[in-house]
Amino acid sequence: MEVILREHVDNLGSRGEIVKVSDGYARNYLLPRKLALLATEGNRRHIERERVKFDAKEAGDKKLAETVAARMADLEIVIARKVGETQALYGSVTTADIAEALAAKGFDLDRRKLQLDEPIRKIGDVDVPVKLHREVTLLIKVKVVAEGAQTQS
Repeated sequence: MEVILREHVDNLGSRGEIVKVSDGYARNYLLPRKLALLATEGNRRHIERERVKFDAKEAGDKKLAETVAARMADLEIVIARKVGETQALYGSVTTADIAEALAAKGFDLDRRKLQLDEPIRKIGDVDVPVKLHREVTLLIKVKVVAEGAQTQS
């Protein structure tokens, strides 16, 4: 089935592209979530009219993301956790913990923007990618330290 994407869909395509997908994927995922329209002539004209508004909005969103990325460029987050005798953490540091630490520094980000593959389970420094926009990604340094040994930052 051919559909026209209304929004960017990872691993499929960007807005306005006509892509061929399986019938089930289109009916059960793309169409109900309004991520795509059936590829008809009327829908193609409709998407072209929307494109002008979308391009302006997209440029503004990207500029805002770049501004936030510039403010966060040299940011270092320090998170203290209890550790055992072998320096293993009790529990782990998750995206929610990192988002909470960012909020304490004045950056209110959704934890889903943090691209952490798996929770941090060791003491040390980890570079965590933050995807602020489809085209704007930056790395922030997260330093996990033993509780009571937190450094000043």
